[in-house]
Amino acid sequence: MQAVILSAGEGTRMRPLTYTKPKVMLPVANKPILQHVIENLARVGVDEVVLVVGYREETVRKHFGSEFDGVRIRYVRQARQLGTAHALLSAEHLLDDRFLMLNGDAIVFEDDLKKLVGEKKAIAVHEVQNPQDFGVVEVEEGFVRSIIEKPDDPPSNLINAGIYSFTREIVEYLRKTPVSVRGEYEITDSITMAIADGMGFRAVRIEGWIDVGYPWDLLKANEILLSEIEPRIEGEVEEGAVIKGSVIVGEGSVVMSGSYIVGPVIIGRNCRIGPNCYIRPYTSIGDNCHVGGAVEIKNSIVMSNTKIPHHNYIGDSVIGENCNFGAGTKIANLRLDEGEVVVNVKGKAVKTGRKKFGAAIGDNVKTGINASINVGSLVGNDVFIGLGAVVSGFVEPNSKVY
Repeated sequence: MQAVILSAGEGTRMRPLTYTKPKVMLPVANKPILQHVIENLARVGVDEVVLVVGYREETVRKHFGSEFDGVRIRYVRQARQLGTAHALLSAEHLLDDRFLMLNGDAIVFEDDLKKLVGEKKAIAVHEVQNPQDFGVVEVEEGFVRSIIEKPDDPPSNLINAGIYSFTREIVEYLRKTPVSVRGEYEITDSITMAIADGMGFRAVRIEGWIDVGYPWDLLKANEILLSEIEPRIEGEVEEGAVIKGSVIVGEGSVVMSGSYIVGPVIIGRNCRIGPNCYIRPYTSIGDNCHVGGAVEIKNSIVMSNTKIPHHNYIGDSVIGENCNFGAGTKIANLRLDEGEVVVNVKGKAVKTGRKKFGAAIGDNVKTGINASINVGSLVGNDVFIGLGAVVSGFVEPNSKVY
């Protein structure tokens, strides 16, 4: 069985996290989103994956190589990201007679993938509370009747999950797909033409779909995936450290005396944790990290090679690679009025749907002592925040804040 995964996009809504890596390579539960997708495909018998790559493609190629988890990996470069139909057409020369197609930035689980593998022509549909933000699917007698993009008055709560079972017949429609109002060649338009010609696509309802659109969505995905981990201690836990619940400690890591960790938590390899720190549930800490004395971290993602060494608080946040927090740096994660956190994304106020969200911080950020980062802040890569500085809103990459 073959699968084609679209992995070429930058993910501008995920900035500042995607300045240095493609969206599909952002980590959740200490693995890139794309790795979760490929591992789940391998579990249902997929033995070849075609990755359509583009933005910062070297990151993807280096991580997965030519074989990963027993799956053969092949690559196609989409030099310009002109839409999903254009992306699939870029891989035309590698397509089998039958294949799955998925987006690399949404996680779908083994049980649901099994349903798609058993269908020749099918579209995965998923029920959501906000269908107006997606492509809404109308279903008639088990088959997709139409897909309506982001309608003001959705006819149902079923949306297109972006997972398909296709045959090579779809290629004919890819070639005929017109440019959409968004200026892209979209696979939903290809499907609409195929349906008009009498081609039937069964609607397959899936349950465990995780769509990652904005930085705070990573936290939700992290919570879901960490809730399934089994405890495993491969490193050293010193006497006097307390570990409760499902906690993974990677090889070469040391949890020093006085550390208090409540799972589910995952700690990568070669980390130094403690002494005397508090790591709360739903936290992922990457490889080669240091979490030091009087530090508290909760419900957060801390990427590899980051140092949070003393008297710091990190709550409901996503912290990039190779960051270094000065003593006393704090991230606020709750508005004083305890209302929903609203974030400035590319000049637009976006509701997070969360009461608590701290910050998303890019790679190579350094803070001086007693720096404060306000609720809902987005901090670009290679930013320097001086001692005692207060950060709010969006900070451009390579900035200095005093």
